[in-house]
Amino acid sequence: MDAFYASIEQLDNPELRGKPVAVGGGGERGVVAAASYEARKFKVRSAMSGKQAKKNCPHLIFVKPRFERYKEISQKIRAIFYDYTDLVEPLSLDEAYLDVTVNKKGNPSASLIAKEIRQRIFDELHLNASAGISNSKFVAKIASDINKPNGQKTIPPEEVLSFLEELPIEKFFGIGKVTASKMYSLGIFNGKDLKAKTAMFLKLHFKNSGIHYYNIVRGIHYSEVKPNRIRKSVAAEHTFAKNLTSEIFMLEKLEKISEELEQRLIRSKVSGKTITLKIKYSDFKTQTRSKTIPYFVKEKTLILEIVKELLFQEKVKNSVRLLGISVTNLNTQSKKKPEKPVFVQLKFEF
Repeated sequence: MDAFYASIEQLDNPELRGKPVAVGGGGERGVVAAASYEARKFKVRSAMSGKQAKKNCPHLIFVKPRFERYKEISQKIRAIFYDYTDLVEPLSLDEAYLDVTVNKKGNPSASLIAKEIRQRIFDELHLNASAGISNSKFVAKIASDINKPNGQKTIPPEEVLSFLEELPIEKFFGIGKVTASKMYSLGIFNGKDLKAKTAMFLKLHFKNSGIHYYNIVRGIHYSEVKPNRIRKSVAAEHTFAKNLTSEIFMLEKLEKISEELEQRLIRSKVSGKTITLKIKYSDFKTQTRSKTIPYFVKEKTLILEIVKELLFQEKVKNSVRLLGISVTNLNTQSKKKPEKPVFVQLKFEF
């Protein structure tokens, strides 16, 4: 979906249409969750501080997020997807992979299916979507960004290798700024440069990720569309308007976070054995502390008791801007090894 949260706000409030809109907080400690394309012209982007966003675009309009509304629209979009295939793998509220190799419409053209889906989303929900079409999830993901907003790009199998060779390295899905900078220092600026490096060289410099890079630039990516993704973690976290300097204040916040987490666990019908406390300090350094217990929990009181233990495990080193709690090692998993927690931003203070 194109600028999903911001587009919904503009859809529901006609006065916002054609204007630069940011979903999030514009205060001293606010953060941009999403930005309209009008705002992006002023280099306003998600995860940017509200203060910086306002500096980039003085006439920027901030709107508080309404996640229940976004979820409602997301479910309607997915209902459209399921008219074409049951092989739908949601990544988030605004993004999903679809396998249409065999589809309910009997349409042999993935490109035409994508065009039809995008048109239906516009006709039924009045929102724009973009699509990437190819023979692997990795390439389709990259292609989906090429003709945004409100466009699509097909990379047929015979063009995948040449497409990847010409692609700037920072455009490879999964390669962030830090990794891209390291690749620049090694003389890797595009796919062709990456392809010239041996598997041994890439593993030496990027460890196991090096083998992944070696494969993807050669079009080797066999990950299937998985419609029934097993949930690996449930989490909640808050970013605070003012830094917290006392464990007493932190406990008050953690109690509220644990309440939200309990509700999420109940709605998801899961429980877990590993509790992780996440602490982000005022200097943006992040620390996690975890404990695994021999039984599954989802109750707020039990989670909070473990979190208290983790909080006082060692002295908090600095003032705190964010706290989070995650539950992993869920009863949906057959693995014994706890999964790395994936934190979900639920609430900002505006």
